[in-house]
Amino acid sequence: MTGEVETISARGPMDVRRVMAALPHRYPMLLIDRVVSLVPNQSIHAIKAVSVNEPFFQGHFPTRPIMPGVLIVEAMAQAAGVLAVESMNLADSGKLVYFMSIDGAKFRSPVEPGCLLDLHVEVTQNRGAICKFAGKAMLGDKLAAEAQFVAMISDPPKD
Repeated sequence: MTGEVETISARGPMDVRRVMAALPHRYPMLLIDRVVSLVPNQSIHAIKAVSVNEPFFQGHFPTRPIMPGVLIVEAMAQAAGVLAVESMNLADSGKLVYFMSIDGAKFRSPVEPGCLLDLHVEVTQNRGAICKFAGKAMLGDKLAAEAQFVAMISDPPKD
């Protein structure tokens, strides 16, 4: 060891404009409203404000609207995408973050309109363009969902 201490620069908050610079998603598929904090190559805390006006609530379920679990996992994946892109300084580069796998997805509590969904994602393994993540979606101090997933950063497909 050289005796040097690694400096970790936490970033945040990030508004939706900076989120959109990191992700190609747009309404209605953009599921990150803001980033509270981000520690490059380590973790992110992002927020999804769940509104009754979300288009998926029209059919899931009309009499008791509940956010589909697959979209909660997608929100965690988008938070991981912001973390990866920001960590590698790739915002506005055109690079895309692709899901490769989802493991251990569990849903513990329904997410309803009016909720603030706190998305906490950590890098568990980094192999350059391929990263493994562990994510939790929280409603206050209550676990709503969790999953582990793998994503890859790549150029978009050529036409």
